[in-house]
Amino acid sequence: MGRETQRIEELLRELTPQVLGALVRRHGGFDSCEDAVQEALLAAAVQWRSDGVPDNPHGWLFTVASRRRTELWRNETARLRREQSAAALVGPDPEPISSIDDTLTLLLLCCHPALTPVSQVALTLRAVGGLSTAEIARAFLVPEATIGQRISRAKQRIQSTGAEFRMPTEAERPERVAAVLHVLYLIFNEGYTASSGSLLHRVELSAEAIRLTRQFHERLPHDGEVAGLLALMLLTDARRPARTSPDGGLIPLADQDREQWDETAIAEGIGLITNALANAPVGPYQLQAAIAAVHDEAVSPQDTDWAQILGLYELLRVLTPGPMVTLNRLVALAMVHGPQAGLRELAAARADPGLAGHHRVDAVRAHLLELAGDVEGARIAYRLAARRTLSIPEQRYLESRAARL
Repeated sequence: MGRETQRIEELLRELTPQVLGALVRRHGGFDSCEDAVQEALLAAAVQWRSDGVPDNPHGWLFTVASRRRTELWRNETARLRREQSAAALVGPDPEPISSIDDTLTLLLLCCHPALTPVSQVALTLRAVGGLSTAEIARAFLVPEATIGQRISRAKQRIQSTGAEFRMPTEAERPERVAAVLHVLYLIFNEGYTASSGSLLHRVELSAEAIRLTRQFHERLPHDGEVAGLLALMLLTDARRPARTSPDGGLIPLADQDREQWDETAIAEGIGLITNALANAPVGPYQLQAAIAAVHDEAVSPQDTDWAQILGLYELLRVLTPGPMVTLNRLVALAMVHGPQAGLRELAAARADPGLAGHHRVDAVRAHLLELAGDVEGARIAYRLAARRTLSIPEQRYLESRAARL
């Protein structure tokens, strides 16, 4: 990809939510506006490569999208044409106001609680992230038609529920912000550790999650959980360069070359979480970011403050108990009080329906058995974990651990 082409794609991705938000605010009708913006983006991708980027790219996109939306409306019923004739005759505004607020409102709309999480993810990546349906499908390793159906159903659901393009009320806001954070968290996690396929990372997803969360933080700078999620992403992604071998194999945290970690991202993440913990009510994303910060600040695996990590997990399981919190806390417990303590609690935790059959339970058990000196038990558990994961890099890593034993 040429540098100019890449610059155009990055610009289009940045402008997508601003133009779509302005169009919906002016005309209403999320579905038709989103279709019009997508066609404007396609036109820009072709024309800007040959003619160059216009002086006012935002206004160019808004003008083309407005014209296309008018064409779409002219193909609808006579009643709609009459009702919207005035709006269709209004000249497009080359610089729609409140683009920042529009982007935030659009993000909240895409994460409307009436939608399922998978629909929220797909619609957010399409409408706010600016990714094409094909790009989203490739990232999640599903057919393009499947993603297209999810996006179509999400737009229909928004229309049928009568959801409006407006900022939520103060009473609605906490739930809506929480929904956005959850969607961004899901996108990042799938990018950082792909749930299936041959690659451990899908960088396009984790990078997009960081970009969108950074924008969200810019719009809600005093929200501690928004800052906490951004810090968590930065502190986690900072380790990505050291997380795979040249052949794509998984390298666990304890074996990573820490000189390859991104010190700039770590410094930014630590700054964000330090400020959030000092100035906002503590939430689960902040606690997860604090745990990541403790790992990143350790010069070596031996220097990791496991007691502090265990304390943070104790707080986290009070705020948001869940299967993965339980599992991660057990690892910290074993590092502080010994592998037998972790194995005892793991035996009870396996009864949790959320952990039943999950490969990470077997992987943790294998690790603790190995620490306890039970070589044969660890080998069996590693192999069981390898059979249960759909991630090829994780399979190879777990099988290599079993073979080494």
